Amino acid sequence: MSIKMIACEVFFRELCHVLARAAAQVDVEFLPKGLHDLPAAAMRERLQSRIDAVPEGRYEAIILAYGLCNNGTAGLVSRHSRLVIPRGHDCMSVFFGGRQHYKKHFDEHPGTYFLTSGWIERGANGSDLAQLSIAKKSGMEMTMAELVEKYGEENAAFLFETLHTNRAAHYGNYTFIEMGVEPDNRFRVEAERRATASGWTFTPTSGSMRIIERLVEGPWAADDFQVVDPGQRIAPTHNDDIVKAV
Repeated sequence: MSIKMIACEVFFRELCHVLARAAAQVDVEFLPKGLHDLPAAAMRERLQSRIDAVPEGRYEAIILAYGLCNNGTAGLVSRHSRLVIPRGHDCMSVFFGGRQHYKKHFDEHPGTYFLTSGWIERGANGSDLAQLSIAKKSGMEMTMAELVEKYGEENAAFLFETLHTNRAAHYGNYTFIEMGVEPDNRFRVEAERRATASGWTFTPTSGSMRIIERLVEGPWAADDFQVVDPGQRIAPTHNDDIVKAV
């Protein structure tokens, strides 16, 4: 079996670990994590361009190592090959081995910001993506001095307080997901450092390679994956299935 995989780079270590042992021939293309920080339409456009570049007749399927990702994958279509996408709102469902496991952990630990090796070492936007990101455009990444220069002192004080208070109000815990492929403890140490610097709690946990392994090797069972036939599009379901083919 020969497949094409288009993957977010946050899965780099985990996917390389699985791909090296895969029976299938897999041609993988990693795209920047910064795509997630773009508006949904801009993310979709870039992903669609990579799908459109896949040659007809070469692969049995095109695998997307993405979740719904704020509708960034909604509307994607292949003219000639099946698309396969895991059922999940975002990549954390994949790192936890399924959306049910992710939901259980999130319900037990509300206000959690999750980190993995990929989110730590590949978390920074690069080049044009940084300038196009929602965070950049909204001012979330601007310093107080930059806000003052752009909006004036009074408006800048309001924006700075609003932007940073909202984040603190919604989060209070860092969780590092250990996947078993990390070379040492550097990523866990960095996650704990961020928690300490933010005054947040730190609760490491173990992830699962189950979805990542099945993404590469199959089977693409309906409980965990949506298979989208040529000409069909990925669409949100607004229920526990997350995605569907239309």
